[in-house]
Amino acid sequence: MSDNRRSQVVTQGVQRTPNRAMLRAVGFGDSDFAKPIVGVANGFSTITPCNMGLDDLAKRAEAGLKQAGGMPQLFGTITISDGISMGTEGMKYSLVSREVIADSIETVCNGQSLDGVIAIGGCDKNMPGAMIAMCRLNIPAIFVYGGTIKPGHHNGEDLTVVSAFEAVGQYSAGKIDDEELLAVERNACPGAGSCGGMFTANTMSSAFEAMGMSLMYSSTMAAEDAEKADSAEKSAAVLVDAIRQQILPRQLLTRQAFENAIAVIMAIGGSTNSVLHLLAIANAIGVNLTIDDFETIRQRVPVLCDLKPSGRYVATDFHQAGGVPQVMKMLLSQGLLHGEALTISGQTVTALLADIPSMPRDDQDVIRPFDAPLYPQGHLGILKGNLATEGAVAKLTGIKNRRITGPARVFESEEACLRAILDKKIVAGDVVVVRYEGPKGGPGMREMLAPTSAIIGAGLGDSVGLITDGRFSGGTYGMVVGHVAPEAAVGGTIALVQEGDSITIDADQNLLQLNVDEATLAQRRTDWSGHQPNYTRGVLGKYAKLVSSSSRGAVTDLNLFE
Repeated sequence: MSDNRRSQVVTQGVQRTPNRAMLRAVGFGDSDFAKPIVGVANGFSTITPCNMGLDDLAKRAEAGLKQAGGMPQLFGTITISDGISMGTEGMKYSLVSREVIADSIETVCNGQSLDGVIAIGGCDKNMPGAMIAMCRLNIPAIFVYGGTIKPGHHNGEDLTVVSAFEAVGQYSAGKIDDEELLAVERNACPGAGSCGGMFTANTMSSAFEAMGMSLMYSSTMAAEDAEKADSAEKSAAVLVDAIRQQILPRQLLTRQAFENAIAVIMAIGGSTNSVLHLLAIANAIGVNLTIDDFETIRQRVPVLCDLKPSGRYVATDFHQAGGVPQVMKMLLSQGLLHGEALTISGQTVTALLADIPSMPRDDQDVIRPFDAPLYPQGHLGILKGNLATEGAVAKLTGIKNRRITGPARVFESEEACLRAILDKKIVAGDVVVVRYEGPKGGPGMREMLAPTSAIIGAGLGDSVGLITDGRFSGGTYGMVVGHVAPEAAVGGTIALVQEGDSITIDADQNLLQLNVDEATLAQRRTDWSGHQPNYTRGVLGKYAKLVSSSSRGAVTDLNLFE
């Protein structure tokens, strides 16, 4: 531990006595006051299968900390289940929860002057929330992922939660009956763990492993497997050693670490939400990362993994095939990874990957050889144009038509859009526009999994485009563009689109364009009446007041005093 932090806990002279008295009440003995005090930020909750197994991991971490010579102090933090809140007003709280989690961990660790922290999380926002806090604190820290769910099974196919959303679209299109819809719902999520494809949770856990903030192989372990709990205990021991060596987040989360994370995300086909979260984490640690950096790295890193939502396999398959370390070694061998980057273990990336082969095993096809990738370039494209002067994010894998020009079908909310899709009012060639769902406009930047899954389920995934200033689930794929910035609520061009306007989405030219002349747009800007906030009090009201553009990570502490 650092003398500076310990001096805040146990001060000199008479002030030492009451501080120690309080700590004795929670289990400290005389010898424990010389040990590092380590927070265990526990995201346990029965609200979601993603987090229902975390308490067991927290207990194993607690035991590991004691065994390694630390004094663990457990505290809780929150979670929102994205899958359960999807398509409801409650989804507006999902991205907001990232900030609440960050604030809560920062508050406890600084308020109690802890010497280090091990954060344990499952659902999507647990991870970036914890990482943002670690950046602010800059005390030795490690993240333990709760683990992926195992796939469900039905009719010989692996299922994920996205299967249930797509089944709704299939049902509304008359492709399946009541019995089949119910069968998919009953079998999609068989137990504990985060959503099983390369969706947001598994993407961010993989990114943190690539950044050296989690142990190797830990990001793809199944929640219910014994190795997951073993990894939690080992993580605790590594953290105590990092406290002794004073290995700090600012030493690990460098520009090189962020570039490593982006390269891995491109190679594994990760979630669009990773753009938002990595920008937010970079803001917290003070690394100059921009949305354009994702496009630069995309152009040189191929998609190597055949993973859902657009591919065939789930995270447990990826783990068995070699997981993130195998992909990292392949990238390192091609000069696409910074091997000198330091990890929480005290070793460099190159040292950790030394014994891993440069080629994937022949007995699997989850991870492709570098010279036979699934796609020659990364899948997360940054599109710009008059509809998104600050940028927008598109997932470019799994689509047949990389360019679409069609009439705008404009909706002021996700619910209105979903009704139109289910009522068969959206047809091939349409470009659906869902606006006022951005960070300020929602507020909270809801994910559009229900509409996009309904489009896929109706068989329109290759012929209908969708753009929004909201987000997409990590399970989304198709010709969809999110994070459109500036958003509608601040007067972005997306607010000026009218029903029937021509819109072009061009994945090859990285273009998102409203095909309306500038004079007409200027008149529409003059006529635009502005946006009245949907919430003016409480958590959502505060968030809407403070939140930045999605192009900056939708953070709430950007330039607070300017």
